[in-house]
Amino acid sequence: MNLLLSEKLNAIADGLADKGYAIIDNFLSPEEVKAIIELGYFSKGFNDFKKAGIGQRDEKQINEAIRGDFIKWIDRHTAPDEIMVYLHRLNELISFVHENLFISLKDYEVHLTMYPPGSYYKRHLDQFKKDDHRRLSVICYLNENWKAEEGGQLRIYEETNQIDVLPEAGRLVCFRSDMLEHEVLPASRARLSLTGWILDQYADLKHLS
Repeated sequence: MNLLLSEKLNAIADGLADKGYAIIDNFLSPEEVKAIIELGYFSKGFNDFKKAGIGQRDEKQINEAIRGDFIKWIDRHTAPDEIMVYLHRLNELISFVHENLFISLKDYEVHLTMYPPGSYYKRHLDQFKKDDHRRLSVICYLNENWKAEEGGQLRIYEETNQIDVLPEAGRLVCFRSDMLEHEVLPASRARLSLTGWILDQYADLKHLS
């Protein structure tokens, strides 16, 4: 592990231990973000993406009054090298947090996410009532040259405060899935990210297709 990545993982672990969340800039470099964007997934519009739903599997419902994003699940076995760079770092994160915070972490699931202009995701918790295996939520933004006036913040709710995080390219947000409610505010342009969860069990990849 290189020194720069080690410093970022330390900062993530410290944030999770102290506040339940961490915000790390340049988890992906500008060049790495650009390489993912140039793969062309997002330039095709929503053709390769599915409308995101609420709930799990057979209980999943589409409700645009609650969330308006489109997603494309990442298959780690066929992912292009440009995305594998990010997945390898997630593996480093899993090992580091497991060893240093003694949180049982084993696997992850990740999708590309695209919010059309004006769409949002209302306040919610990432952990399901009937399935508590999501331990950490992890979002890495892919929005080059994002401006504050374009909106699209991730709003994290603490007990007595709220934190607004702009979706700037390369920025990683990692937080406790079982503790922190959050929402995605509307933006004036499409909002892109790699969004996922770190689990305390091995991922059932069959239900992600």
